Amino acid sequence: MASQFPYRLYLVISEASCPGRDFLSVAEKAVKGGVDIVQLREKTLDSKAFLHNALRLQEMLSKYHVPLIINDNVPVAMAAQAYGIHVGNNDMPPTQVRALWPECRSVGYSVEYIEQLHNEEIAAADCLGISPVFSTATKTDTVTEWGLHGIQQIRSLTAKPLVAIGNMNASNARAVIEAGADCIAVVSAICSASDPMRAAAEIRAEIEKGRI
Repeated sequence: MASQFPYRLYLVISEASCPGRDFLSVAEKAVKGGVDIVQLREKTLDSKAFLHNALRLQEMLSKYHVPLIINDNVPVAMAAQAYGIHVGNNDMPPTQVRALWPECRSVGYSVEYIEQLHNEEIAAADCLGISPVFSTATKTDTVTEWGLHGIQQIRSLTAKPLVAIGNMNASNARAVIEAGADCIAVVSAICSASDPMRAAAEIRAEIEKGRI
């Protein structure tokens, strides 16, 4: 299963996560530094503005052959011809996403409690977002802080690709990969970095060390 999700460094970006800077410029620098999949998560914009940003991001990412994931908005994802979508426990469930958007190539689904691993929504998902691994100020509505032990536990229960998110950075990426995650998702450690390209490169290097 993991071979169908070859991505290692997953950027989650929005206008709000890049204060004072053009989010598109931050995303492009991050891609040059080693990000190989990007999710646009615009919680504060209406659908028109969300789509505008998605189309701009898709145009840039296509030059680098980097897939675009849209957070919790199937119409925007379809209109932007995104690679896929990511949904959480309070969003449209994966089975419904599949019904509305059969051409979707990747459905990501957040795992917030262990019992989820036995439901039909997990079966319908292509990859699982383990959220959060460590508590973070960028996402406060979560249920479980998984930690390394949680990653290990989930890895023992599913073969699906695991995307670890929540206060991820260069200091902990290697340990999280070694615990069983396939991919590291980053917000602040890249979006708030003075040099997003260098920050991405440093995290990517730690991911590769963890895979050896």
